[in-house]
Amino acid sequence: MTATTTTKPGFQIFRAKDAPGLMEAGCMTVAPPSPEDLARMQKVVANGEIEGDDVKVLVRIPGFSLAHVWFKKDFPLPLHSHDVDCLYYIIAGSLKLGTEDLGPEDSFFVPADVPYTYKVGPQGVQLLEIRHESEFGYVNHAKGAAFWEKAAQIADANREAWKTAKPPVLNA
Repeated sequence: MTATTTTKPGFQIFRAKDAPGLMEAGCMTVAPPSPEDLARMQKVVANGEIEGDDVKVLVRIPGFSLAHVWFKKDFPLPLHSHDVDCLYYIIAGSLKLGTEDLGPEDSFFVPADVPYTYKVGPQGVQLLEIRHESEFGYVNHAKGAAFWEKAAQIADANREAWKTAKPPVLNA
């Protein structure tokens, strides 16, 4: 659970410096992959994928959650879905969703159980994930070797740069 400061009953302050990582927060359950896909995913992680993202759960209260996501340049986001609706707000950087190029202050909505992915822009992307649930499930839809082999290559090629990457910023 995200650390909070209570100043009045029902009123809470959430500090980003106290926000746990997505897996540490325990708000996302992951559908178990096939043994073959698990081995492929493990190869991507071994090649440095963990350096390519930074996800913090800023707020997690009954019926609501807010996460800050920073995907670094070229991060290989698999086709996936969640079992709850999610509204995304881009803070800085860019992404390509289907044929649409989205940038700072753009938003998109993904209904529950709809598979999606996007291509992270050349400077990476910082965005907020807003859900009207405090817990959600994740289902991977990237099946077979093709995506995972490419993701492993991308992670390996970017590992060192990801370690020192700086997040994109909103130009004033």
